[in-house]
Amino acid sequence: MTRFNRRATLRTLALAGALLAAGAQAQATEVRLGVSIPAATHSFMGGINYWANQAKKDLEKEHKDLRITIRTAANAPEQANQLQDLSTVTRINALVIFPFESAALTRPVQQVKSKGVYVTVVDRGLTDTSAQDAYVAGDNTAFGRIPAEYLVQKLGGKGKIVALRGIPTTLDNERWDAFNAVLKQNPGIELLDGKYANWNRDDAFKVTQDFLTRFKQIDAIWAADDDMAVGVLRAIEQAKRDDIKIVFGGAGAKGMVKTILDGKDPRIQADVSYSPKFIYDAIKLTAEARLKGEKLPATTIIPSVLITPQNAKDFYHPDSPF
Repeated sequence: MTRFNRRATLRTLALAGALLAAGAQAQATEVRLGVSIPAATHSFMGGINYWANQAKKDLEKEHKDLRITIRTAANAPEQANQLQDLSTVTRINALVIFPFESAALTRPVQQVKSKGVYVTVVDRGLTDTSAQDAYVAGDNTAFGRIPAEYLVQKLGGKGKIVALRGIPTTLDNERWDAFNAVLKQNPGIELLDGKYANWNRDDAFKVTQDFLTRFKQIDAIWAADDDMAVGVLRAIEQAKRDDIKIVFGGAGAKGMVKTILDGKDPRIQADVSYSPKFIYDAIKLTAEARLKGEKLPATTIIPSVLITPQNAKDFYHPDSPF
């Protein structure tokens, strides 16, 4: 081989080596983000699905080194199986998961994390926090405190109220404890009863029917969820009760926010935010941190705020299913 040929060969090998190194670096910096969420079985989860897909659309357009794969599950076992596929087939290196159930998903998430995947858990915490790198959620304490403070103020510190809870979860306990903490400081407000209605319109309708039968005077109802508030209003209308001055839901569903904006129902003048948009925030925070090779804080709380006619337009998202 001539000296010229040897030099050409060396230059070719050097170029090939540089290209391989660049390719390896590009592969190493690409973020393959899996998003695992419950299926849209009710309007809040419909909102979760909407905002997750909106995040994929916006972020992939903005970041060429980001690939987002979204999987939806109808139950906990299906979600666990999807996690395995995301890890072994899609080969994700980051995960944002809204667990269907806390206990059932803890071990499957641990198995994904053990393969070097960065894990952000959203809303429903796992039973073992070592299975996650970060946790993003709404402010459940404020979600319970804000309605209680509003009711105390609007009722002038005196009145009879009933409450509808969600399902037996740590999330619901946080809300309930915060709500009751305010009432304890205001003894003129009498909490007649509080029952689980499972964040469900039909269950809320039945629970409210029971309340209306048992209690002849109710000044306000804390529904603790906008879907449940719809069931509450239907029960009140059917019973033809006019003593209830306030129905306070929760989470900022577009129908409830529109009612506040329009001022059509004097019983509904406020709400508290807990938007499913926090899944968008969680995906964005995780993706952009991993693209920089950074980590999120261990816990990020998305604030819950009082929604009134003055700021309702900021919380109205007519294209969202929730």
